[in-house]
Amino acid sequence: MNEYSTNIAKLISEHPLGINTSVQVAGHTPAAVSSAFLINKEQGDWAENLVLTAFNKSYADYFAVHYGRDESLSAGDDGFDEYYAEYQKELNTIGKRPDILIFRKEDIPDGMKIDFLDDNFVRKAVAAIEVRSSSFLNLKYTQTMQEKVERTAQDCLAIIQVILSEPYGVLLKQKNETLYRNLASVNESNLHTLSFRCISWSASEDLQKLTDLLKKLKEKLSLLHKRDFLSITPKLEDIALVNRWIQRFGVPHYYLQVFFDSAYIISFEDILRISSDSSLSGMDFSLERDVKNQGKQTIKINVNRGKQVFSEISMPELKSFYKELSKGRLVFYVKFSGGHGVLNLTAFDEILK
Repeated sequence: MNEYSTNIAKLISEHPLGINTSVQVAGHTPAAVSSAFLINKEQGDWAENLVLTAFNKSYADYFAVHYGRDESLSAGDDGFDEYYAEYQKELNTIGKRPDILIFRKEDIPDGMKIDFLDDNFVRKAVAAIEVRSSSFLNLKYTQTMQEKVERTAQDCLAIIQVILSEPYGVLLKQKNETLYRNLASVNESNLHTLSFRCISWSASEDLQKLTDLLKKLKEKLSLLHKRDFLSITPKLEDIALVNRWIQRFGVPHYYLQVFFDSAYIISFEDILRISSDSSLSGMDFSLERDVKNQGKQTIKINVNRGKQVFSEISMPELKSFYKELSKGRLVFYVKFSGGHGVLNLTAFDEILK
C-alpha cells in the first residue's frame, strides 16, 4: 500500500455515505441484449478510442493503452454466461479495472509484450482513467440551463416584489414576520438559499391571493433548486470496486467524461472529497437513484469541478447494424467511427506530474 492508496482508504472510511468496501457483486446474468445496451457500448468504445488516439498523438514520453475488459460478447451469445461469471469473479477479487492505463514509454521498451497479468507491471502506470460517455452537447446544455435559471430567478424576484407590496406585505408581516423578513432580504445572489413551507390562509380574499402567490413562488424555487449541471456519475457500488483496484495497484485514478463537444476529467480523490461535503450538495454534486443505472445510488459530480481536457470534439460518423439473436429476433443499433478531439495539454500535464 502506497501513500496514494492509503489516502483513498482514509477518505472512504470517513465518507458520510458509509461505503461498504467489502461489497461482493452477485448480479443475475443478463438474459437478453437490447438496442440501448449495444448503442451505449459502441458509444463508450468510441469515446475511449478518442481519448487513446488524442493522447498518444500528443505525447512522446508517455503511452496510453487499453486495459478494461473489451470482449465483444453480449447477453445471449455462446460463452457469455462463462464470461459474465468470470467478470463477476474479477470484480470481487481485484476490483473494477479502469479503461485506460498511462505508462512512461521508458517502462514499455520496444517489442515488450504488455502483460496485465503481472501486477508489478500494472503498478508502473502513472495514471488510470475510467472513460464515460454522454449523449449531450455540454456547451449547449450549459448555455440553455443558465438562461433558464436566469429567467426563473427573475420570475422569483418579481413574485417576491408583489408579495412584499401592499396589501400582501402587511398581511404577511402580521401572519409570519420571519418569512416576511426572509423575503425582504432576498436578492439575486442569495435567492437559491431561500426555502420555506407552503402556508395556506383563506380568511379573506387578500389572504387567499397571498397564499396563491407563496405557492407560485415555492413552485418557481423548486425549479431553481433542481440540478442544472451535467455530471460525472460513479455509482456508489463502483466506488468500492474502484477502491479495491486502487488498494491492489496504487495507481492514481481519474474519471473522464466525454460529451460530443468537449470532455472533462476529475480525480477519484476529488470525487470523494466533494461528495463528502454536505455544503456542496445541490451545487457541486447530488446523490440520486438513476433509472439508467438500474436504480442504484449514483453520485453526480458537476463536470465543471473537473478540468476540461478536450476543448473541441468533432462528431463521429454513424452507421446502422443489426444483431440476430438465437430465436431470430433482430436488435438494431449504430456504430460510431471517426471524429477527433483537440486535447488540452495543460490539464493532462498536471495529471502526468
